[in-house]
Amino acid sequence: MQPAVATGEEINDLAINTVMTMRQMGVVALPRNYEIFYEALSGSNPKLSLEVIALGNRPPQDQLDQIGRKYFAQNHTQSIVENAREVIAKELEDIAGIIRSERNHIERYGQILDQTADGLNSRTAISRELLQKIAGVMSTATNSTIDHGKQVANTLSEKSAELESVKSKLEEYKKLADTDPLTLIWNRRAFDKEIAKVYNSSRGILFNALILADIDRFKEINDRYGHPVGDKILQIIAGIFRTSIREDMFVARTGGEEFALIVEGASEQSTFDIAERIRLLIEHTSFSSGGQTNVNYGPITVSMGVCMASEAESAEDLYAKTDRALYRSKLNGRNRVTKFSEIPERSSKSWLLYRKD
Repeated sequence: MQPAVATGEEINDLAINTVMTMRQMGVVALPRNYEIFYEALSGSNPKLSLEVIALGNRPPQDQLDQIGRKYFAQNHTQSIVENAREVIAKELEDIAGIIRSERNHIERYGQILDQTADGLNSRTAISRELLQKIAGVMSTATNSTIDHGKQVANTLSEKSAELESVKSKLEEYKKLADTDPLTLIWNRRAFDKEIAKVYNSSRGILFNALILADIDRFKEINDRYGHPVGDKILQIIAGIFRTSIREDMFVARTGGEEFALIVEGASEQSTFDIAERIRLLIEHTSFSSGGQTNVNYGPITVSMGVCMASEAESAEDLYAKTDRALYRSKLNGRNRVTKFSEIPERSSKSWLLYRKD
């Protein structure tokens, strides 16, 4: 399978090539399979492309699903959880069986002790030979119980390790489900959970702010150069966000070409300065194909909006007001940052008439 590279004129060919490749390889035309092959053929994820190529013709569905869970965990959450549930249920059943077995073994050991004690108490004369025999029985029973206990401990340790492995996988899949597969930053699902936390405490409301960024004229870029180029630009911009902020800041891709940044512990001016620094970095970044052709895709710019959490009543209100500031940046010529607090007549709803480009 050869990954396809779509140009502006060939953008529809990628979808056709995906369907034809799946048909040639004998892959069932399921939406989740199409997602895998479309991504692989676009060339935007080289690791995925190599894994798909390694499958060869007529790959089993379980192998395709394994790749899907790895690269598109957010679309396979239910099957991942169900599989983990089955594994955990089996491990718990095994552990319960081990505990029952250990209880029975201890009970038998207790019976031997009781019988031996009764035998000693019922005899008035005890010979050396009898004591030796009793000691031998007790020694055998004790050693057997100790050995069995060690075996149980080892088995339980193995089961514990297996359960810990399942736990780690669930945590990994949870992170994957909250990660945007293209840019490898947080996705909208993770953002919705994080922004809701801001309004769980008065401190969160006082010390948090939201920045929204939208790539200017991104549709024109996709139409002219193709989605693989657009995807590469998204990855570069996500990298700029990731490397130009503190590690404790939360950045997510919340839409096709929209990014969100939750800032904690900064004033409005400091938050504005963070947004302005990122905007300038993106504006001065060279977006080109490299190689012999060296096509320049730029200049690429972003419009941004800033709003303090204290100016909104809820997470939804904060997002809406920050989005309004972002639209104001678009209306004023793009490639700029706007504070919500500086928008005139902020109660007006006329901003809803405008759309992103």
